[in-house]
Amino acid sequence: MRFDVGKLISVDQPSPLLKHAPTAISLVVAFLIALYTPGVPITQLFAFVVAVAVAAGSVILAVWFTKTRTPSLWVLSVPLAALFAIALLRVGTGGATSLFSSLIILPVIWIAAEEGRRWILVAGIGTAAAIMLPFIVYGEVPSTATEWLRGIVAPFVFAIVAGIVNEMSRQRRVQVESIRSLAQAREDSLDELRDSEFELRTANQFTSSVLDAVTIQAIIGTDLVGRIDVFNPGAEAMLGRSATDVVGRASILDFHLDDELENRSRELNYPAGATVLNPGFSALVESARLGVPELHDWTYRRSGGTQFPVEVAVSPRLDASGAPTGYIFVATDITHAVEVSKLKDEFVGLVSHELRTPLSSILGYLELMKDDEDAPLSDEQQLYLGVAERNAHRLLGLVGDLLFTAQADSGGFPLTIEEVSPEDLIQGAVDSARPVAEANGIHLAAEIAPEATSFPGDRRRLGQAVDNLVSNAIKFTPRGGSVHVGLSVFPQSVEITVRDTGMGIAADELDKLATRFFRASTATANAVPGVGLGLVITKAIVRAHGGELDVASVEGEGTVFTLRLPQDATVAVG
Repeated sequence: MRFDVGKLISVDQPSPLLKHAPTAISLVVAFLIALYTPGVPITQLFAFVVAVAVAAGSVILAVWFTKTRTPSLWVLSVPLAALFAIALLRVGTGGATSLFSSLIILPVIWIAAEEGRRWILVAGIGTAAAIMLPFIVYGEVPSTATEWLRGIVAPFVFAIVAGIVNEMSRQRRVQVESIRSLAQAREDSLDELRDSEFELRTANQFTSSVLDAVTIQAIIGTDLVGRIDVFNPGAEAMLGRSATDVVGRASILDFHLDDELENRSRELNYPAGATVLNPGFSALVESARLGVPELHDWTYRRSGGTQFPVEVAVSPRLDASGAPTGYIFVATDITHAVEVSKLKDEFVGLVSHELRTPLSSILGYLELMKDDEDAPLSDEQQLYLGVAERNAHRLLGLVGDLLFTAQADSGGFPLTIEEVSPEDLIQGAVDSARPVAEANGIHLAAEIAPEATSFPGDRRRLGQAVDNLVSNAIKFTPRGGSVHVGLSVFPQSVEITVRDTGMGIAADELDKLATRFFRASTATANAVPGVGLGLVITKAIVRAHGGELDVASVEGEGTVFTLRLPQDATVAVG
């Protein structure tokens, strides 16, 4: 049922005729008293007759304005005419001594009740004019102090009354408007509540339909402590449990392996803080709790005990105020993807091993041909062999990169640990890249902190990582740009930054840079050569040293890579 606020609260003003009725009736009574009461003389018949005519005219105006519903200030001509009629009545019934002076208050109240402070002044002036009119008509001046005082005090008193009436009317209008606003707000709230109820019902139906329609992915909802309250058909099929048996009875932790949860808890330093009541569940939802989207690989356990790999996305569930009420886990079975990836890694490793031997042989024979003193080659032949040798070395480097990535994916690669100077790493990379930078018109500079100290690591591998970042920066920076390599030293870490003013990388591609063979759209659009392995190798090297590789980029402005290495971390040697 819908309420009509206009009917609930009526703020319509009384009609002009209704507002004028008290004054009109009082004037009629006054005229009758003057005509038929011997003690009330009519001293000026003409003024009395004009007063009757003006009073009648005011009634006619009130009837007209009521009939036409004129919403303008012309309506106030009615009380002003009545005020003039009262003034004439006083002139015709004794002037300053007339018995009908008190009637002035009735039109004054009407005028003063109008919106705006100016009507107080109008009422005061009108009152003064009505009181002083007898003296004006008779051409006299007040002769006594009482008459002067009455001509001043009476208008002042009526002005005060007008001010009080004006303020009371204003407060009434404010109250009525406030009540009307509250009623309208209530009606609007009811409408919004009805709409929200309908939308909520529709959303719940839609959500239920979506959850029921998803049969490939497992969608599991929990409260803030991991108790399951949503379990879709995909979860039933994937985990071999029915929603009836799980909802309200089981925990999300029942499907996880304890050792994986413990390892993740150690990565997050749980239970280092006393506030972590459930380290296992906290390990699952830590990123979602912090508002950081994350896809994490886990191993799920079916009801029969079989295990399979899954990729799980976790997101918080929020109420209307934005407070968390639980979490949603969307799991995808990646068994097939893991098997394909494993086969791909095995294939890459096999091909890499099989290619290294013939390539090494080709390079060896090319070297013998170039250095054969018994059958010296012509300059043209030397040129051809040089081209073949360069491409063979390039192919061998690519094979080496493929083999390296295969070793990294299989669990590690050999590292030779020794004291590494970060200054030497940067200087070596800059010196190697400077000829290419100068040939391409790119300004290459390095800034090294004077307090840089050595730290344990594989000098060759770390040098390879820095070389990759510097060469990439030059490769993706157009002529006239600049590449800056910096070194910052902190108490627990060393940071090497490579900043360029190149073409940049799209924001939605940043998280794909460490994927094998991935090429940024800016690279392909500008025909920048490469196969997409450099950053994969760099990140593997940095991680093997317990460090991190971060990237920030703005497309069209440049990119900043930050290689962060701990000074005292344990190196993960494969």
